[in-house]
Amino acid sequence: MLSHYDVAIIGYGPTGATLANLLGQHGLSVVVFEREADIYKLPRAVHFDDEVMRIFQSTGICEQLLKTVRINPGMRFVDSSGNLLMDWPRPPEVSSQGWNTSYRFHQPDLESILRKSVNELPNVHVHSGHSVLSVSTHSDHATLQVEDVDGQQLVSTNADFVIGCDGARSTIRALIGEPMQDFGFREKWLVVDVILTRPRPDLGDHSIQHCDAERSATYVRGPGNRRRWEIALKEWDMALDLSDAGTIWQLLSAWISPEDAELERNAVYEFRSRVAKTWSSGRLFLAGDAAHQMPPFMGQGMCAGIRDAANLAWKLAAHIKHGANQKLLDSYASERRSHAEQYVQMSMRLGGLINASKTQEALAAAFPQEDGSTRLESIAPPIGPGIGFDGDKHCGHLSKQLLLANSKMMDDQLGLSPGLIVESSNLLLNHSTFTGEIIDAQTEKAAQEYLAELGVVAVLVRPDRYIFGVATNSTELDNLITSWSETVS
Repeated sequence: MLSHYDVAIIGYGPTGATLANLLGQHGLSVVVFEREADIYKLPRAVHFDDEVMRIFQSTGICEQLLKTVRINPGMRFVDSSGNLLMDWPRPPEVSSQGWNTSYRFHQPDLESILRKSVNELPNVHVHSGHSVLSVSTHSDHATLQVEDVDGQQLVSTNADFVIGCDGARSTIRALIGEPMQDFGFREKWLVVDVILTRPRPDLGDHSIQHCDAERSATYVRGPGNRRRWEIALKEWDMALDLSDAGTIWQLLSAWISPEDAELERNAVYEFRSRVAKTWSSGRLFLAGDAAHQMPPFMGQGMCAGIRDAANLAWKLAAHIKHGANQKLLDSYASERRSHAEQYVQMSMRLGGLINASKTQEALAAAFPQEDGSTRLESIAPPIGPGIGFDGDKHCGHLSKQLLLANSKMMDDQLGLSPGLIVESSNLLLNHSTFTGEIIDAQTEKAAQEYLAELGVVAVLVRPDRYIFGVATNSTELDNLITSWSETVS
């Protein structure tokens, strides 16, 4: 084991593995410590969206991942009699992000693919079956005391920065010492995963929210023969033996029987709505469930962690490799906390509506449409205040992913670099030092259309694909590039 690394990651779930991949691609030396000896083989998270697939694209795993996922056609909200209350359709076409808006997946498949990609990076060293006992911080590094769980051997290693991707009971969050902000949602639900043993096409491909104040439930159609139900538990349910197969089948009896499927997993979860008040302290950072927990009604829990990884990775690389100042690292917390809170609050809002005694009226009031229907649309909020071109209304919003003339997707062209989409490369004669990829709208029709849509002559896209800023003329372009250079160097 090396004695010193640029970054140490605690936790090797999807967030930790994505972060390890991105940091490794940036050329940083990385060590990962994971208490468990192997991937947890049973289902947990089941959904990710187009932005997260775009992040996976940057890790190079999409070709393998697409073989394992299922495109989700959307979600329907129904009452206790099965009548449609509200629709949340997901269009079959790819979105402006270049991918479908909703995917269903089996988490062990994703983790296996992510870990394989990390194994191909010689500068990333993974130690499974290792528990971090303590972390102490110093002026120029942090020291981790680690135990080999099997061999009971103690080892010590140093790192410039330590990232806690270590879940809801995070060791790193405890070290930072700030409590989480609790938004007040706290419910116990039974989560049951089954594998069909005979066809049940009548269950459908859409996710279904069964809105019933007496017993709310969620049905999820997973890849292959996998199906999931999440069932709200009442206080009196706690007296039941919720590990007993007979009890589980009784709760599932409205939809499925033992003749249809095998139970794969059942667990009681307490859905919470919490966001860390402090996401970093000196050399310590939080990501994933260590920084936020949310109800699952929007399927955004894991997604938020993957976004954390994309935001933090390039900033750490800019700081460690190019000397970017502390302001860039500080922007991680301000940008991601605000963004995660919006998803937490929307998930809480949906959860409250699903359990409402007059659900139809509540949904109609919450999500009215001009045509009189009740539909829900996915949100794509901007990140919180952090870095960017002052006064720019586009700053902090996700950029489009353009399909280039050579049929290459824009992010594949950019790699992990920033990108400048510009009306004409002639505008850059005074900026030959711009360190990033340039997409010239004179030769790229999609870029030309994007600039026209925004009414600008240039868009500067960060490595995490959020917009740093735009320019409407050559003077603003000069200022934009100067501002970017000052931010990252």
